[in-house]
Amino acid sequence: MQPKQRILNAPVYQPGKPIDDVKREFGLTEVIKLASNENPFGSSPKAKAAITEQLDNLALYPDGASLNLRWDLADFLGVKPGQLFFGNGSDEILLMISRAFLGEGTNAVMATQTFSQYRSNGIIEGADLIEVPLKDGVHDLEAMAAAVNEQTKVIWVCNPNNPSGTIVTTSELEAFLKKVPKNVLVVLDEAYYEYVVDPEYPQTVPMLAEYPNLIILRTFSKIYGLAALRIGYGIATEELISSLEHVREPFNTGTLGQVAARAALKDQEFVKSCRDRNREGMKQFTDSFDEWGLSYYPSQTNFILVDLKKDSDEVFKKLLSQGIIVRSGNALGFPGFQRITIGTKEQNDKILSVLKEIVTGALK
Repeated sequence: MQPKQRILNAPVYQPGKPIDDVKREFGLTEVIKLASNENPFGSSPKAKAAITEQLDNLALYPDGASLNLRWDLADFLGVKPGQLFFGNGSDEILLMISRAFLGEGTNAVMATQTFSQYRSNGIIEGADLIEVPLKDGVHDLEAMAAAVNEQTKVIWVCNPNNPSGTIVTTSELEAFLKKVPKNVLVVLDEAYYEYVVDPEYPQTVPMLAEYPNLIILRTFSKIYGLAALRIGYGIATEELISSLEHVREPFNTGTLGQVAARAALKDQEFVKSCRDRNREGMKQFTDSFDEWGLSYYPSQTNFILVDLKKDSDEVFKKLLSQGIIVRSGNALGFPGFQRITIGTKEQNDKILSVLKEIVTGALK
């Protein structure tokens, strides 16, 4: 049996190393995972209570239209229920957009380096890829707009960008959108939206009225702490959402995810607390990196990409041996760097103490 040749050209996604694997490999009893940009503070108690209330209903299929979540989220965002689209994480929505718009004879424009699934989905659908290098770690929107041609169907913009954590500003995005043809779909991936504190960051939902070729993606996996339940969503015009419904699988989001997301949405105090503690943790890292003379990208997310000026994989292995999991920059297209998720104060203190030994050469 032989699958389609082009899918073999698509890289297999490599998640952060599992905690249990590291424990077994190094004989450790305690491991800190700061690799996958998960919320170290967990999820809202209200979300956990909502899950418990549904445990007697596990034999029933979920609401395929996510109606209750749809209504709650529409009210929260100030949009119509028909402007929302739900996926098994925003990753699935990336896949569905690619299935709906990309194919042989088309192309997608994206940054490099950015979230790897844009590239993978394009390869799977047989589309050509136009990759525009980041400029100082930020999307070069001017160059991306200039790269658009008659075959372009989709432009991917990760804002904040993963893995650099940087943002494009309101003025930069508005200037870009004015240049993009109305028949080209612009996907704004805002997975880290709730973490951003920079006032120059664009508020994109109101832009939908002027740019019907825009879709905004967000998720409950990051600051809401529901990564295990996989609820992502898209916001766009009703017409665009209606077209995407044709490629959505039935029952693609589960009941536990839906009820947890509804409850989490209503606990904005938890969201604010996580955002505030994340900025405090970010300052722990940047203060130390400044003291050590290390360069890093200014991040508006819950992770930081730092140049340790050492072989990325070697540093990664040294951290693993100390029970700390991060992401090697080699895997992300940033050799010499490490991407580190912001943890609790105690977790941050531990990794910074190990990094100091690595930077000074005390840890061999």
